[in-house]
Amino acid sequence: MKMNKRVVSSALAIAVSIGIGSSVVFAEDINMQMNETYDTPSYIIEKWKAPSGLSKKEVVLTYIESKGKEFQLNSNSEVGFEINNVTADSETDTSHYRVKQTYKGVPIYGADQTISLDENNHVTSYFGQVVTGIDESIAVDNTKSIAEIIDIFKANLEKNIGDIEQFDGEIEAEPYIYEYDDEFHFTYLVTASTTYPEVGFWHYFIDAESGEIIDNFNASHDVTAFGTGVFGERQKFEAQQYEDMFRLFDVTRGDGVVTYDNTTGTNVDVLSFNKMFTDGAAVDAHANAQKTYDYFLDTFGRNSVDDNGQILISAVHVGDNWNNASWNGRQMSYGDGDGIRFHPLAGGLDVAAHEMSHGVIQHTANLIYRNESGALNESFADIFGAMVDRENWLMGEDIMADGTLALRSLEDPAVLIERRTQEPYPDHWDRRYVGPLDNGGVHINSSINNKAAYLVSEGGEHYDVVVEGVGRDATEQIYYRALDLYLTSTSDFSMMRQAAIQAATDLYGSNSSHVEAVEQAYNAVGVY
Repeated sequence: MKMNKRVVSSALAIAVSIGIGSSVVFAEDINMQMNETYDTPSYIIEKWKAPSGLSKKEVVLTYIESKGKEFQLNSNSEVGFEINNVTADSETDTSHYRVKQTYKGVPIYGADQTISLDENNHVTSYFGQVVTGIDESIAVDNTKSIAEIIDIFKANLEKNIGDIEQFDGEIEAEPYIYEYDDEFHFTYLVTASTTYPEVGFWHYFIDAESGEIIDNFNASHDVTAFGTGVFGERQKFEAQQYEDMFRLFDVTRGDGVVTYDNTTGTNVDVLSFNKMFTDGAAVDAHANAQKTYDYFLDTFGRNSVDDNGQILISAVHVGDNWNNASWNGRQMSYGDGDGIRFHPLAGGLDVAAHEMSHGVIQHTANLIYRNESGALNESFADIFGAMVDRENWLMGEDIMADGTLALRSLEDPAVLIERRTQEPYPDHWDRRYVGPLDNGGVHINSSINNKAAYLVSEGGEHYDVVVEGVGRDATEQIYYRALDLYLTSTSDFSMMRQAAIQAATDLYGSNSSHVEAVEQAYNAVGVY
């Protein structure tokens, strides 16, 4: 079942003030889980009936207002909410709103929510994180200029990774209230992408007044074991005639699919005197980017990673025998491998699909690349990588030069080891990795959700729990809908379970075998 959707608005910017009385409303069969950090709901599943005569936007804001006690909102008059966008699903006649929490009009990092309405404008679900305990003395004026903030960022980044001749696109800076070490700061979040001297999707939180760097991390999505060498497979793809030559630039998909050679550390066109290109890594990267674009368009009606035709850029021959591939927020980067552990990484369809899926994640739930939300981020990239490839449930099996089976197996995670830490990939919540390495286990613990997705599709018995699978076609629709409409940036495994149940309910009905498969799959991996 393909979801037919349309974006009604991209920036409604409607705020709600908290504390006034609400009209009489009622709900039935409430299913709610609380966030341990803030003691506010992580999700609420119910049928909440608003007063008649309200627009859909007013229903959303009234719903938030009615939950003032649960969200602990009455204690801070400076807290508000703004609607970012709404997606209308014509097949189910439902509306899905993305909302952000603000303080004095400034967004709070990680405090985003999704609220869904049925055909009668009744609220059926809430997912997200409402942040509490913000110090009302935080000032949001007397700030440094954007130029000063960016200069601070550049100086620190170059100190850490070396001189940067060019960034992959513009450096962006946005204001956020950011919590770090139990203290809230008014910051600018500076994001920038680089390929050389190091691949990175850099996130810097810089105090807006003092210029102090509060926190930073690299959200470049590494796939250390992914990729394939060039094995002579003939690829068919679109290119472009260019100054009496041909280059790897496809103008038939969205805003384009382009592949560059990064041998010198700078992206340059891959050119050929005729229609037969001889750079195997570039050929595979280009063709696989097109196949992944087609998958998301044909399966979900999604136009590129941002659903607005974003150009898909691939860079091959990145680094010196680099054993990696990465999505840096703007482009895919592929190393050639060292021939000992890995073959060239650009050729793998599952690799390309994994990398571009990170772009889809970035433009939907935007799962923060740390801890459980980061593990879900990696898991979704694996799940869609397997769905695009559709060959098996292994990730990166073709590019392993050292004889290793693969990096990850969605079917049997425990058969492999996470190379960064020598930790086994867990196949159950009780076996999860708890520690600081790997951004809090984003690759390691991804296997828990991977195993659940495999069970939803294929079924089986796992830790004495029997699951009747519903097949790949239904499974990919369930997980895409959960990602696109319900999950938020800080979602954890429990929220993932409930979001998948909600998506399956939307698509196939509350009493369907699909909902039962999801419930049993997450029971089997110990996620409740």
